[in-house]
Amino acid sequence: MRRCQKLQMLLDISGLHMIHQQNKGKLLQKEYQSILDALADCQRIAIEIGESIEQTEGEDKEIDAVRFLEQYCETLYQVSLQLEEISAEDLYGTLEEALRFVEEAIVVMPVRKEIVFLPYKASMWDSLESVYFAAARDENCDAYVVPIPYYDRKADGGLGEMHYEGGEYPKNIPITHYEEYHLEERHPDAIYIHNPYDGNNYVTCVPERYFASRLRNYTDQLVYIPYFVLDEIKPDDHEKIEKFKNLCLMPGVIYAHKVIVQSENMRQIYINEFLKNAEWLTDYMGYFDRKKLEDKILALGSPKFDRVRNTNRDTLEVPDEWLRLIEKPDGTWKKIILYNTSVNAFFQYNEKMITKIKSVFVKFKEAQENAVLLWRPHPLISGTLRTLRPQLLAEYEQLVEEYRKEGYGIYDDTADVDRAIVLSDAYFGDYSSLVQLYQATGKPVMIEDVEVL
Repeated sequence: MRRCQKLQMLLDISGLHMIHQQNKGKLLQKEYQSILDALADCQRIAIEIGESIEQTEGEDKEIDAVRFLEQYCETLYQVSLQLEEISAEDLYGTLEEALRFVEEAIVVMPVRKEIVFLPYKASMWDSLESVYFAAARDENCDAYVVPIPYYDRKADGGLGEMHYEGGEYPKNIPITHYEEYHLEERHPDAIYIHNPYDGNNYVTCVPERYFASRLRNYTDQLVYIPYFVLDEIKPDDHEKIEKFKNLCLMPGVIYAHKVIVQSENMRQIYINEFLKNAEWLTDYMGYFDRKKLEDKILALGSPKFDRVRNTNRDTLEVPDEWLRLIEKPDGTWKKIILYNTSVNAFFQYNEKMITKIKSVFVKFKEAQENAVLLWRPHPLISGTLRTLRPQLLAEYEQLVEEYRKEGYGIYDDTADVDRAIVLSDAYFGDYSSLVQLYQATGKPVMIEDVEVL
């Protein structure tokens, strides 16, 4: 039984107590027909409670609360036959005693939690995965993964093509389709999200019904975990904080009941940004409660690190087309270099970024006997260029097409970033959140200089 279901049942029973009290007064006035109607209402409510219990616990189980509800209904019937003989006090006492057994049985019934995870991009699932596994292992918890759709943003800010990536998650993650999970009806105990933007993302946008401002109304605990990890920043390093401080004040952060960040330093930075923007937050939320805002930020670490640590190279499923490029004729493996290109690099360098990537391809094409390039561009590059750098889109897409066609390197556009991290021998590319994950492996990290070809 869910906690919200139990609370609703106890609320219904409170209503029955009130009807009992009203019937006591009606009997003194000899309003027999009104009492009979009220007793019929009591029976209807009791039957609905019993059916709800059987739906959640199973009809084949022997459940004390259902047995006491049946006895309560029998008491209602017997009382209805004695209205002209029974006293008001006995009427009230008899009904209350029968109902009290029902109430006590429901109070002690075990409660199951329901937790739902709402990722939107499969490549960002690693920011929630270890939390899901912990919930799934809990015998008293039902955990659901419900990938939600998202739209590309058009250049004019409107919504473009819709995407749904429910089929791209790991095989060991059971998926529930978003059309089959109704948040308003289920009212899960907790909802986990990794998208903080609501309508403030210039590249993608989830449907409005999945905005944090809406989700907060469907659960007792909305939890936001960032889909990224950042280089560690000290709370007094104002220059670095300036570059990402807006992420501390996104709707997902503000509306969430809890926010899980990667370290105590990050927690303090979030809190400092709250305090500096107290007046704005008061206007935005209608209130400012410093203690609540401080308590909601938890420095529990990022699940992304858990995923990397728990992924083993020996158990990876490597596609055959990758293996053909990785294996040498003698069966040994070439060095695998993970090449990561970021969205921010295109913002900063524009056409120079295209030139840089081409020069990298030339070098690895020459070295293909001993090394293989595993190119993993950020999944939002094409969408971002389409919206914010349309003059680069055609040339970038041609670059991708030629690289894939020539077949001397691996092109990885899958959702599993951790496979690329664990499989590769070294990292090369732009400075991004992927660097923090890669450093956790202890393998070499090399940051490219776009100005050097």
